[in-house]
Amino acid sequence: MKKIIYPFLLLIFPVACTTNRNLHKPALVWEENFDQTETFDATRWSKIPRGKSDWNRHMSNFDSLYALRDGKLILRGIVNTTQKDDTSTYLTGGVYTKDKVGFGLGRIEIRAKLGNATGAWPAFWLLGQGMKYPGGGEIDILEHLNHDDFIYQTVHSYYTIILNEKNNPKHGGTGRIRPGEFNTYAVEIHKNKVVFYVNGIKTFTYPKIKTDKPGQFPFADAEHYLLLDMQLGGNWVGKINPEELPVEMEIDWVRYYKFKE
Repeated sequence: MKKIIYPFLLLIFPVACTTNRNLHKPALVWEENFDQTETFDATRWSKIPRGKSDWNRHMSNFDSLYALRDGKLILRGIVNTTQKDDTSTYLTGGVYTKDKVGFGLGRIEIRAKLGNATGAWPAFWLLGQGMKYPGGGEIDILEHLNHDDFIYQTVHSYYTIILNEKNNPKHGGTGRIRPGEFNTYAVEIHKNKVVFYVNGIKTFTYPKIKTDKPGQFPFADAEHYLLLDMQLGGNWVGKINPEELPVEMEIDWVRYYKFKE
């Protein structure tokens, strides 16, 4: 059958594509290159204090857990052999932008090299600024376990945690990385979806859906702060092998692109 091409369709189609492509045009509005010489910028970052959860139970402000080297932020996990007044067997370093810098709709990119060790659990993630958890939700840009060659990317909210709705829609995925090398991790927060990337490749999308259950998609309505931290041990990652410590990760830069409607 001979195909008929209507000229007016050829005129409409490119315009439609162009309009859709430019619906969200990102603009770089904030970046951190860690080019300080002695310590990170305290107007942007704070050391994460110790808590009672698996992820923060070894957090410490001990200086040897933090460093700036060749324009990169170094965060370490170590065996505690030097702080006699600290009862924690292990110590970890982490920073966040809580109450200092917030991020809304847009794209966050982080270039980093993760350290590998049994029991190591580095993470980059977002929490609702000024909100009680899980209000505002949690967006895990990456979580890496042990010596894996992939990372986990997940969202959490009242809907997934309190109501246990983790598969309608599926609330997490994975992405392959190049172990021992620098990789770029990214997340985009849209009004109706959260989209994850590794090295420019889309890995997972969490959509806003129609539901009568509360708290399914709080991400577009909240400003978030960013956490970058080395974690050790816990129910998920498993036991720590002290012979593989210290472990460290290098964070080259962080960039935030705000969407222009």
